[in-house]
Amino acid sequence: MPLKLEIVTPEKEAFSEEVDSTVIPGIDGELGILPAHAPLVTVLHPGELTYNKDGETHHLAVGEGFVEISDDTVSVMADVALGEEDIDESAVEEALKRAEEALAGTSHEDEENFAALQATIAKSMAQLKVKRRRKHL
Repeated sequence: MPLKLEIVTPEKEAFSEEVDSTVIPGIDGELGILPAHAPLVTVLHPGELTYNKDGETHHLAVGEGFVEISDDTVSVMADVALGEEDIDESAVEEALKRAEEALAGTSHEDEENFAALQATIAKSMAQLKVKRRRKHL
């Protein structure tokens, strides 16, 4: 029995297909999901989402959001979801550099700004990991 994986961002439905399994970056670590998984709602952490389909593993960079699992459907609501072909490596490197420089100058007492910069860094790192994956194969 296949698993329906749906990924939605504020701009569009980024992905909607039947897959064999998926691994999602959750707030407490990676969450492996197979058909007949127990119902669950959890927080999505910026990172690399993988899914297996027809014996191949595919990779997407995702940002912050939520995941709902019910009735063999995995619904991912994320602020960003990008495949390797959608990632501009040089633009991401620049964004990462700016965020790291801003973070170095930010006080831990400015919790909101500090958390936003950390999230930007995590999203950038996930995008670079997905983009650079093929270079290392």
